[in-house]
Amino acid sequence: MSELRRIYLDNAATSWPKPESVYCAVTHAMRELGAPAGRGTYAEASEVERLLRETRHETARLLGVADSRSVIFTANGTDSLNLAIHGMLRPGDHVVTSMAEHNSTLRPLKQAQEHLGVTVTRVPCNGEGLVDPDDIRAAIQPHTKMIALVHVSNVTGAIQPVTEVGKIAVDHQICYLVDAAQSLGHLPFDLDATQADLVAAPGHKGLLGPLGSGILYIHPKRESELMPIRQGGTGTQSETDTQPDTLPDRFESGNHNVPSLLGLRAGIAYLTERGVTTICHHEQQLAERLWQGLREIKGLQIYGPQNALQRAGVVSLSIDGYDPQELALLLDSHHRIQARAGFHCAPLVHKQIGTNQQGGTLRLSVGALTTTAEIDTTVEAIGDIAAAHPF
Repeated sequence: MSELRRIYLDNAATSWPKPESVYCAVTHAMRELGAPAGRGTYAEASEVERLLRETRHETARLLGVADSRSVIFTANGTDSLNLAIHGMLRPGDHVVTSMAEHNSTLRPLKQAQEHLGVTVTRVPCNGEGLVDPDDIRAAIQPHTKMIALVHVSNVTGAIQPVTEVGKIAVDHQICYLVDAAQSLGHLPFDLDATQADLVAAPGHKGLLGPLGSGILYIHPKRESELMPIRQGGTGTQSETDTQPDTLPDRFESGNHNVPSLLGLRAGIAYLTERGVTTICHHEQQLAERLWQGLREIKGLQIYGPQNALQRAGVVSLSIDGYDPQELALLLDSHHRIQARAGFHCAPLVHKQIGTNQQGGTLRLSVGALTTTAEIDTTVEAIGDIAAAHPF
């Protein structure tokens, strides 16, 4: 028997494959440039500095940000959310968030509760994983400092009403943090409409870069409020032991992950050339094809919004009689189809959609380079597994 071709459907964890230009950029950074950013004036160091400026500029342009200095490079999406949460909150503050959030938001907030005296209200989501803006409005208190909301659920694919919530935040003059981990690069992101003060995202998912990079957009009105949570060398003002006040140096201590960031630059260039709207249409078509194929399988339950316009390219499911981990193992070992099983680092949403007692879900997530043929093969494979029901 010939070896089965790998079908990768775990793009919500990290995108793969990457555009060829991303691999080339990383190799070039490692083999040819081999220099840090902002730590020298020799030719290669200057070239790295120039390319990082371009990366920052292109990231800002993708977000619709005029001043690229408002885009901060971080280690990953979790790092971005930690900076936003720990850098903004003070003792006695109140935060409104949701049950749909990832642990990258839930855990920093829990830390702030336990060690800073911050109070947190977690509003529910419905059985499809969607948050009601009215619940967020009703949860606001006189001392509410922040509203933190995920744009797209990494479990149900639900596209949350970030624009409506943004209006609520503006009306109440509350800092608004949007977790764009599953949306930036997958969906067109309208910063003006969203009115977010802080936008956090990794570089390795929808932006198609390598692991090891993240971004945090900081609105100018929040610059002075947001405190750095890390201090150190920036390559600037080295004659003083005081952290620089200027952006982006104020928040970027330590050497940048140059190979990852130059790979990110190539990923964003691919997105720009192909068009985020085109990619969004491609992924939503694939997710709908997957959804429609799966719904015909006996004993299979799909979780998430019924309306295709309310979900991104993430599909979670369960099959009667199977543990999600068992499903993932069968798909990989028998069909070379790779998906993720479990709670997906978002434990509270499973209580809302009724999957916490069954060990979570099997999650299939498409990407920019996923094909229709891969979707059809996956539907057939899952159908075969369901038909072999052990009971």
